[in-house]
Amino acid sequence: MTMTMSERLPEALKVGYRFDRGHRFDPAQVSAFAYAAGDTNPLHHDAEAAARTRFGKPIASGTHTTALLLGLAASHLSTLGQVVGVSFSTELLQPVFADEEVRLEWVITAIEAHRRNGHFLDLAGSLKGANDECRIRALGRVLFWQ
Repeated sequence: MTMTMSERLPEALKVGYRFDRGHRFDPAQVSAFAYAAGDTNPLHHDAEAAARTRFGKPIASGTHTTALLLGLAASHLSTLGQVVGVSFSTELLQPVFADEEVRLEWVITAIEAHRRNGHFLDLAGSLKGANDECRIRALGRVLFWQ
């Protein structure tokens, strides 16, 4: 069977393909993002209030950390072709502190031809802290085509 151009994937995109980037949070950014998302929880804005919690200091909101993961998938894969997100799920395993440097990563775990055009790419993602400790685990599915 001959494949058309729309059925082909870039050579790099195969099961096991990884892409990542670092990100440094800072308290002002964490607060601004949480406010923009409508999250007024003092854990993201008030160092004194956060100091009295189990975390001891401000943490980034889940919307912030997961947005960075989804943004990495979209921005990286769009350099190789056209892509839209289909579904994503996340597990917030541990807090991400408002002054922390982290690593965001995705790996392609499966590829499935779409019935009309392109391919579904299944992804496994993570956000890890300085000690390579997984703070957030994610699964995603995107539709990719050229």
